[in-house]
Amino acid sequence: MLDIKNLNKSYKMGDSSLHVLKGIDLFAKSGEMVAIMGSSGSGKSTLLNIIGILDEADSGDYVLDGVEIKDLNEKKAANYRNRFLGFVFQSFNLINYKNAMENVALPLYYQGLKRKERQEKAMFHLEKVGLAEWATHLPSELSGGQKQRVAIARALASEPKLLLADEPTGALDTATSHDIMQFLQQLNDEGKTILLVTHEEDIAKMCKRIVRLRDGVIIEDNVIKQVRA
Repeated sequence: MLDIKNLNKSYKMGDSSLHVLKGIDLFAKSGEMVAIMGSSGSGKSTLLNIIGILDEADSGDYVLDGVEIKDLNEKKAANYRNRFLGFVFQSFNLINYKNAMENVALPLYYQGLKRKERQEKAMFHLEKVGLAEWATHLPSELSGGQKQRVAIARALASEPKLLLADEPTGALDTATSHDIMQFLQQLNDEGKTILLVTHEEDIAKMCKRIVRLRDGVIIEDNVIKQVRA
């Protein structure tokens, strides 16, 4: 599913450069649920951006579901993101003036689906996350947990190969965080491959494998006994 070899990334800092990722090797099989951990500056956000085709490595190989991700123009990168990836963010990233169904349907618009089909798929995924009754509600009328469920439904709507979750519980209280993780675990049980960035140890332990970064290097990569939410 995900095969990264010798990935390097640097950023220009005036006359010097900052080497953020230093020869990263990372492999994830279909159906895995992997947590990526690391302190601020460890390189985890840069790694996630490259996996999410939002940034490009300076060198190294990145293969996603058998497709080499390299030298993409913006149009092709956007097409690959829409085809392969679903994104869930800490800040939900919902459009405030669109209701829950419209938010979930948005990626399907870019796939060229007709309005009726977009609405049907959006309702299917809202029902999947337990929010069908809230389909016509705006984000301002939803709780934090409900907003994150809408965001997850939106990420799933395009039927991605890989779900990328960037601190998905970071803006939620403990009880709601566990509810969201329980739902992500259920998705993984159904076969969805999930890569989750978190700084919370208890959230990471709800995954099946933990990858730890420090100063741009993977220092630990262990399969663990998963804690069920």
